[in-house]
Amino acid sequence: MLTHYSIPTLPLQYDLETTTVLKQLAKANRALAELKGVASSIPNENILISSLTLQEAKDSSSIENIITTQDDLYKADLNIRNLSISPAAKEVQNYREAIYQGFNLVRANKLLTNNHIIKIQNVLKHTSGGFRVVPGIKLKRNDGVIIYEPPQNPQDVAHYMENLECFINEPSLSNLDPLVKMAIIHHQFESIHPFTDGNGRTGRIVNILYLVINDLLDLPILYLSRYITHNKGEYYRLIQEIRDKGGNNAQEWENWIVFILKGVEETARETIDLVKGVSALMAEYKQVLRPLFGQTYKHELLNNLFYHPYTKIEFICKDMSVQRKTGSKYLEMIVKTGLLEKVKVGRENFYINTKLFNLFLNRPLSGNTAEETIITER
Repeated sequence: MLTHYSIPTLPLQYDLETTTVLKQLAKANRALAELKGVASSIPNENILISSLTLQEAKDSSSIENIITTQDDLYKADLNIRNLSISPAAKEVQNYREAIYQGFNLVRANKLLTNNHIIKIQNVLKHTSGGFRVVPGIKLKRNDGVIIYEPPQNPQDVAHYMENLECFINEPSLSNLDPLVKMAIIHHQFESIHPFTDGNGRTGRIVNILYLVINDLLDLPILYLSRYITHNKGEYYRLIQEIRDKGGNNAQEWENWIVFILKGVEETARETIDLVKGVSALMAEYKQVLRPLFGQTYKHELLNNLFYHPYTKIEFICKDMSVQRKTGSKYLEMIVKTGLLEKVKVGRENFYINTKLFNLFLNRPLSGNTAEETIITER
């Protein structure tokens, strides 16, 4: 049933750091601090950013039913000539580009402005423009029932986004812990629904960048999309319960904040294991490659094999400044060690880091995927 929700002006007028919230907050902050430290063990930040943002792009897009296989995803990332890329894989590529764009925008001055958010949205959707100005946006369940109607007046959308921008960037507005604020920001953004399409994905990028501007992480490597995907029903239910309750909804806000904090803790723990796995694999490969190549070994070779699970001759030539014949020879030498698998796609040969591929592919799932409420726009 459609209920009217009056979007609040931030900060909220509740004491949201309850005993329950603080207990979960401590766990989330510990896990996040550990992740920040573990991530520094990978010498080349681009390895983590590339692999994890590509995985996040897939998981985040899955929430909104943009599904692509892992194999298609990485092949699309390689930009193989004459290879047909599915619309789903293209959507995922756009999402990753939007993450990169956002990270580059905020890392220097530690601000996340509305102009930044609009630029991220434009990269995501390959459009140019600002917040929506055309009314008619409604959120529906998969049975067609309208459950929420966000602000329709463009002036209201702009007003709420200005308030949100201040809440994100002005610490003096609230002394809440940044992780609690992140949960509030995410709900507020999704309720304002400032764009015609792609609000969920853009909102999740805002989550990542908020962690960076508050120095909780140095790199955009903690992604809640996987947690949200596997707890999709609860995610949408908790968002909507705040709206449905309306007036005194302090308990509903607490439930939502705890849900997000659990997601931060759980995702941080999973990402720690993933980063440790990547680090261990890199050490294992280095032990083989160093003696194999002797004096010709360069760390760029190892980095190339871990930038993502697929590589090809052109990439080796570029990264190591060698001729094509030499690049081909290097890859064939590695194939013989069993560290890479050679596959042919069309007329091109590709070299798969199968252990890295499987590390991402075989990540354990958590949460309840059975309970689903699909929210669509318009």
